[in-house]
Amino acid sequence: RNEPARHKLLDVVGDLALVGRPLKAQILAARPGHAANVAFAKKIKRAMEKSSTSHIPYYDPKLPPVMDINQISNILPHRYPFQLLDKIIYLDDTVVAGVKNVTMNEPFFLGHFPGNPVMPGVLQVEAMAQTGGILVLSTVDDPENYWTYFLGIESCKFRKMVLPGDTLIFKCELLAPIRRGIAKMRGEAYVGNTLVCEAVMTASITRKES
Repeated sequence: RNEPARHKLLDVVGDLALVGRPLKAQILAARPGHAANVAFAKKIKRAMEKSSTSHIPYYDPKLPPVMDINQISNILPHRYPFQLLDKIIYLDDTVVAGVKNVTMNEPFFLGHFPGNPVMPGVLQVEAMAQTGGILVLSTVDDPENYWTYFLGIESCKFRKMVLPGDTLIFKCELLAPIRRGIAKMRGEAYVGNTLVCEAVMTASITRKES
């Protein structure tokens, strides 16, 4: 009984499995067929892919940055070989995005590793933290008179190797308002649309002694 209806229902379920992710939805279908089901599955998949990358900072190297390297140097105390941030491309009250162009001329590639250059994960986190430092220091009127110090790193994961020629795009977002000079933020690093590193970082800002 109702074998044709059950057959069509299983066809819909099977064809929508092409999306590649679990679906939680109510689906109404009139005279469904494999061609229509597959076209619908492809449309859902494209929408999911677009949604999953919408939070990645957009970077167009032809556009002027929010801060160039000279402006960054006026805020952050880091200098070569530990200045790991090239430009800031977005900044508001809670979110910052920055860029690091990774080249074979980086000094750490001399030893990490000969014949197999890979950017150390700890330096990816440091570059991400410098990006977050711009966000934190932008909350004070005289950022050049403050230090930023790491207090903690949580949930840190390295998902893909970063190699010479890659452009790292960092995004840091405050998880809570800054209180008593303590800031907690989530940081992410991307190469293209691929997440390569992520961590939750806690830092303090301290006024320099005169």
